Amino acid sequence: MRRVRRGYATGAARRERILATALLEFAEHGYRGASLARIAERAGLSQAGLLHHFRNKELLLIAVLDYRDELDARTFDIEGAGGVDALRAMARVVEHNSRVPGLVQLFSVISGEAVTPGHPGHDWARRRYRRLRETVAAALHRGVERGEFRAGLDAEAHADRLIAMMDGLQTQWLIDPERVDMVTVFQGYVDDLIATLRP
Repeated sequence: MRRVRRGYATGAARRERILATALLEFAEHGYRGASLARIAERAGLSQAGLLHHFRNKELLLIAVLDYRDELDARTFDIEGAGGVDALRAMARVVEHNSRVPGLVQLFSVISGEAVTPGHPGHDWARRRYRRLRETVAAALHRGVERGEFRAGLDAEAHADRLIAMMDGLQTQWLIDPERVDMVTVFQGYVDDLIATLRP
C-alpha cells in the first residue's frame, strides 16, 4: 500500500512539474509558439514521457489553464473570503495579473479563440465562466448574510459586471499598457461597488 501511495505521490509531483513548466512555456511563447519538446526538456522528461501524461498539446493547454485557475483560487480564495474581502481579493488578482502579462495574454488569446465551438478551449472557457460567476455571486450573497451589503442585491448581475470589467480591462491593458492603468481602474470600480452595495 505504501508503494502505491509513493508512486501516486511521485506521479502527482511529476504532473505538477509538467504543468508549472508548461505554464511558463505557454506564457513566454503563446500556444502556437510553445513546443512540447521544449516543455519536456525543461521538465526533465522525454517527449514520450510528457505524452504519457498528456496525449497532445491541446489537452496540456486545458490542463495548464485549469492549473492556473487552481493556483489563483488557492492564493486569493474569493469564495472563502466573501463580502468586501472577496471584492478586495479580486482587486489583488488584477494587481497580480499586471505582473504576469504573458499569462494574461495567453488567457485572453485562448478565451477569444474559444468562442468558436469545436476549439479545444471552448468547453473549458464555458465551464470556467460559469464557475467564476457562481463563485463571485456566492461571495456577494455572503456579504449580504454578514450585513456588509444590502439585502435584495442582484448578485448574479453584479458578478457578470465584475467579470466583464476585469476581462475588458485586461484586453485594453494588453493592447495599450501605457494608457490603461488596469490596477487603478479596477480598484476604483471595486471601491465604487462596495459603496453602492453598502446597506
